[in-house]
Amino acid sequence: MSDFVDAPRPVREGEELDLERLGAHLDEHLDPALGAGDGPVEVEQFPSGYSNLTYLLRKGELEMVLRRPPFGNRVKSAHDMGREHRVLSALQGAYAPAPRPYLLCEDEDVLGAPFYIMERRRGVVLRARVPRGLELPPVLVQRLCESFVDRLVELHCLDADAIGLGDLGRPEGYVERQVHGWMKRYERAQTDSWPEFDQVGAWLASEVATSGDGGAALIHNDYKYDNLLLDPDDLHRIVGVLDWEMCTLGDPRMDLGTTLAYWVEPGDPEPLRNAAFGPTALPGSLDRRQLAERWAAGMERAGGAPALDDLVFFYAFGLYKLGVIVQQIYYRYFKGHTQDPRFAQINQLVGLLGRVGAAAIERGSI
Repeated sequence: MSDFVDAPRPVREGEELDLERLGAHLDEHLDPALGAGDGPVEVEQFPSGYSNLTYLLRKGELEMVLRRPPFGNRVKSAHDMGREHRVLSALQGAYAPAPRPYLLCEDEDVLGAPFYIMERRRGVVLRARVPRGLELPPVLVQRLCESFVDRLVELHCLDADAIGLGDLGRPEGYVERQVHGWMKRYERAQTDSWPEFDQVGAWLASEVATSGDGGAALIHNDYKYDNLLLDPDDLHRIVGVLDWEMCTLGDPRMDLGTTLAYWVEPGDPEPLRNAAFGPTALPGSLDRRQLAERWAAGMERAGGAPALDDLVFFYAFGLYKLGVIVQQIYYRYFKGHTQDPRFAQINQLVGLLGRVGAAAIERGSI
């Protein structure tokens, strides 16, 4: 299975790092106990992310991962390296899938933006297309889905105060702030007219007062297959959870809703299946309802399960939030801040997510 471990590639044009400055900073600030030595820094890039940029660094015998905001970023709050580093630091010893952070640099003179460095964990990443030759029989897929949900429950059940993250967010009024906050982000980044996407936003704003209180938990906010590393020798075992940039303290149902928005089923419209972020429709997969029910059962066993009466609301919110994130990415391309060709038509996904959300609201089910 080692052939399927996520591997880096040459750095994309326009996203190169200043290796001389980076090497000097590592020589001065990296813990010598890590064994990096005094040699030069070699760099490759993990090419598949859409938000923060992720690089593989090699220095001597040590491999490390560097994360930095995208070039041309104008949304500082969405790419807070200090916050991500703090979260990973606090999760050490409390949440095994969280990689160990090594170093935070907030001096923009080094690479032009803050960045942090963490350990490299090796694992298989499942993206929209399963790699040729990787066998995922239905029994394994079901076990993976169950592990997927259980790891999310485990995160939601952590004691944020005990690990020093009790002040990471403001749980009171979280749902309402999120709805209106994402609507404002969309207004600032909008380039096209998608009437059904606007309808979903208006419906969320009208319904938010009835969404109830799901309590407070640490939430990942982008929990999906391609943010997980799977054990190459036991693919249902999750050995890494990545991309903690949006982690906060808030209503865990919002986290579930985001995950459901990524979860495409065999019966979904063909355009949505074609745009899937991960292979969630493989034989043996749980569907969205089963995913939510397993999450609720896990939360109940842990001592408190928020009601699932408003699943449509949280699913629709997840779709809306995902659409805004896509729109922000497209806006950077539209303004010429990035030339990544993957983003040239990504705005079409905003309209698709609006149609899917409007349909879920109309039928009253996820």
